[in-house]
Amino acid sequence: MGYPTRLLGTDEEIHLTLRPHWKALAGPVLILIACSVVGGFLATVAPDGDIKRWLVLAIAAVWLFVVVRWALWPLAIWFFTTYVITNKRLIIRTGVLSRSGHDVPLNRINDVAFSHSFWERLLGCGTLVVESAGERGQLTLHDIPRVEEVQRDLYELVNYGRADAARMDQPDYEERPPADRGDGT
Repeated sequence: MGYPTRLLGTDEEIHLTLRPHWKALAGPVLILIACSVVGGFLATVAPDGDIKRWLVLAIAAVWLFVVVRWALWPLAIWFFTTYVITNKRLIIRTGVLSRSGHDVPLNRINDVAFSHSFWERLLGCGTLVVESAGERGQLTLHDIPRVEEVQRDLYELVNYGRADAARMDQPDYEERPPADRGDGT
């Protein structure tokens, strides 16, 4: 699911679309596997008789609650979290049932830094810290895949945008009127 192009501004192009790294799903997948193994084991060792049906239903209800809360809900959060970098802004969209968004214009970004632990480095992800001149100041994005490349690309887009803006502020050499040096030339 990509970012809808109808929400882009004039002359805005998507350079990068990201979701949090898949490592954010490791815990929920382990919970799903562990709950399924434990639930299946408990259902098979439940004593026979009239109580077995109620015990199996109770085990299934607990399994369903745990899986929905600690496996499916984090999966949905991961799926509906999107980081988009365009040539004009950094767009963050989060939320499953209700959505929230944060847009940072690239011309307001002062610093882009990253960090990753040993394990994150092995997995190829990390934390991206974007410092802007806005009222919120710092934006921390966790579990960014290929964080060093994203940091480099964002930095280049920010600096390219500044260089482009500086070029647009300066009139071209041919458009400048000749300077009157006072000697008639």
